[in-house]
Amino acid sequence: MRKLSRYLKDYKRESVLGPLFKMLEASFELFVPLVMANMIDVGIRNHDGAYILKMGGLLLLLAVVGLTCSLTAQYFAAKAAVGFSTALRNDLFHHINRLSYSEQDVIGTSTLITRMTSDVNQVQSGLNLALRLLLRSPFIVFGAMIMAFTVNAKAAMVFVVTIPALSVVVFGIMAFSMPLYKKVQRQLDRVTQATRENLTGARVVRAFNRQEEEIQKFDDSNDTLVRFQVFVGKISALMNPITYVLINLGIVAVVWVSGKQVHEGIITQGQTVALVNYMSQILVELIKMANLIVSISKALACANRISAVLEEESSIADPVAAAGENRSSGRLAGAGADKRDGDFAGAEDTPLKVQLEHVNFAYKRAKEDSLSGINLKVEKGQTIGIIGGTGSGKSTLVNLLPRFYDVREGAVLIDGQDVRTYPLARLRKKFGMVPQKAVLFQGTLRENMQWGKEDATDEEIYRALDMAQAREFVENKGHGLEMFVEQNGKNLSGGQRQRLTIARALVKNPEFLVLDDSASALDFATDAKLRRAIREGTKDMTVFMVSQRATTVRGADQIVVMDDGMIAGCGTHQELLHSCELYREICLSQLSKEEVQ
Repeated sequence: MRKLSRYLKDYKRESVLGPLFKMLEASFELFVPLVMANMIDVGIRNHDGAYILKMGGLLLLLAVVGLTCSLTAQYFAAKAAVGFSTALRNDLFHHINRLSYSEQDVIGTSTLITRMTSDVNQVQSGLNLALRLLLRSPFIVFGAMIMAFTVNAKAAMVFVVTIPALSVVVFGIMAFSMPLYKKVQRQLDRVTQATRENLTGARVVRAFNRQEEEIQKFDDSNDTLVRFQVFVGKISALMNPITYVLINLGIVAVVWVSGKQVHEGIITQGQTVALVNYMSQILVELIKMANLIVSISKALACANRISAVLEEESSIADPVAAAGENRSSGRLAGAGADKRDGDFAGAEDTPLKVQLEHVNFAYKRAKEDSLSGINLKVEKGQTIGIIGGTGSGKSTLVNLLPRFYDVREGAVLIDGQDVRTYPLARLRKKFGMVPQKAVLFQGTLRENMQWGKEDATDEEIYRALDMAQAREFVENKGHGLEMFVEQNGKNLSGGQRQRLTIARALVKNPEFLVLDDSASALDFATDAKLRRAIREGTKDMTVFMVSQRATTVRGADQIVVMDDGMIAGCGTHQELLHSCELYREICLSQLSKEEVQ
């Protein structure tokens, strides 16, 4: 939590005023037993109605002032807690978006969602309670003990014994329960993951009639979470009965000691009632403290989990950001970006656009390389077909180009420069990526098409739709570019989603177009039209086409055949038919002998 305290820097005033007003409320509350004692000893003993009304009015005034202080404290505490969580959630989201694919793969989507939602909410709730009660409850406890000494020192010694005993119980249970709450949160991640998998894969589950198995799997995971929660709940639940027992024993002791003194005329009945009230105040506050500690324990566990994500460094370092951090003159990183952009001037004039030199790559925590010994040269305007079996490394290869991952050994060069020296924004501006999974966002079609180019005109968008073979079905919908796209394009077919994602990349008019098996849902006729339109409409664009279809890549200027993370062959269709056995097998498995030739 200490590492996250910087998010309170804009709420220092609220963080001070909230506890301050709560302590003011507590101060007024400590005077109530003394007023009650005077009411009993003076007003009731002497049958003085005017004095009783006077003390009753004073009690009412204390209540009103206390309520005002409490509401003010609640306002400041809520403002600080909500502002804290807003800033934290914004930074966490920003940080997660800066993490490379490697870190996101390792941490997991379900875990990141839990951090962004449940964990941040727990921290917000814990902070709110801490600002209101963390100082108030101890203040009441020790204030009641001090006030008890002002009434009678001998009876107050009961408080001196009771409070340490209660503190041992409260803090002992807290120390034991905090690690258990961390375990509960880890299991919550697993339940979230199971839920996410079932919701995103609902059609697959139903297609294979695995509902019962998945329900059982979820029940097992959920039951484990329940067992953890019940166990830690039992530990935390011990706090209330134990504190009640200790407090009530303390009250018995106070009545016993003060009762003798009343009988001997040392103290009055009103003072005895005041002592019992102070002990009752301690009971109420310690119960609040017990519940507060449970909430703070959860909040601290969640804060540590959030801190762990914030401390995760991206393996993809932006050279512009690094230059901005290291620049002693204090200039903005953006100024450095302009200078750095200038360093590449003229590089784009070279005919050689892409080079992969002795590239080896392994995913994080993988035991072996996914790509080994990759060497490839691509010239400007060429179309490169990449084909191979499932798991051969096709997608991994193209993901290295815009630096979604960094190579383990070797280098990836764009325009003669290592991609690791490029500003990330400038590098990725060169690429139009069409991933395997077609992802569209909720909103209008125009908004989706303008992702690559915010100021794209309708004419540019329609041109891209024409090339992607998507204009016909868009116009048939009857709404044009105002057509509403549901979340993830659920109101569209698989082929329609793929064509729109291709159009979105083409709107950007990038230097490099990467089609990662992005036409798998299209029929052969539409696929052929798409390839022809892209070839005719992107003459200066360097295109990478990843596919398992031989017909998709056969017309490429170069065809790269991948096998088990290595290049099994590279050349034109005719060259590979004679030089690469694997490519010939792929073609013969999909095409007739006449079509192969």
